[in-house]
Amino acid sequence: MFVSLFCTLKSVSNEVKKWRPVGADRGFTFLQYNLTIAYHRTNLLARYGRWSANSNGGVLETLGFKEGFRVDVDVPESTWMQAPGFHDILILNTGHWWWAPSKFDPVKSPMLFFKKDQPIIPPLPPDRGLDMVLEHMIPYVEERERSGAIKFFRTQSPRHFEGGDWDQGGSCQRNQPLSTEQVEELFSVKNNGTNVEVRLVNEHLYKALKGSSFKILDITRMSEFRADAHPSTAGGKKHDDCMHWCLPGITDTWNDLFIELLNSIKGRS
Repeated sequence: MFVSLFCTLKSVSNEVKKWRPVGADRGFTFLQYNLTIAYHRTNLLARYGRWSANSNGGVLETLGFKEGFRVDVDVPESTWMQAPGFHDILILNTGHWWWAPSKFDPVKSPMLFFKKDQPIIPPLPPDRGLDMVLEHMIPYVEERERSGAIKFFRTQSPRHFEGGDWDQGGSCQRNQPLSTEQVEELFSVKNNGTNVEVRLVNEHLYKALKGSSFKILDITRMSEFRADAHPSTAGGKKHDDCMHWCLPGITDTWNDLFIELLNSIKGRS
């Protein structure tokens, strides 16, 4: 979405300077309009890092944990910690990594959640950990946002692996959009398929955002149909890339939707 937005803006103005706000992975300022856009990479929104058992023991050690990933549910990742106080428009999202056994193996390297610098006991499953992170990160932004800021939370970008996950021989070889029936077969929570995390995470997002001042940027449903819009074998990976999107493509439509929502909000103000 960020790359698509940059390309759209650059088609209007070539007076661009590379400049990154604190923590941003990428950033550009369009000098003619004094407009800065930035991409702050964060996988879980919350701060996380490797955890290993202490030789002196501890609560987690007594439960048999030897290693894993510590996730501080009440501390934002440093990459975006200062973003709410800098940007006038924010688009947040999180999701794929919460249901990623290849990243956080539930046995060998589980997610271990901490709050106020102490492990949460009993240990939480990832879905409950996601709830707690959202419970803390949403008000974190609201308490630090700039005056008049507009905030969106983007729903999940669907993957389209068929026949297994990315490391299990899964592929995406379709050359046309899915039918409604095919979408339900691939993404239905009841089927518990490879790509089920899309709707599962969205359920948690909608619940957490209820009553907040965030606007929801729902890109999921339209994107579920586009199994044909991924790089697939042209992604330059050893496996089919069924998660990222081709450009030009569906992410341009996401930005069209974003601009329409932005205009409707500004029109009411």
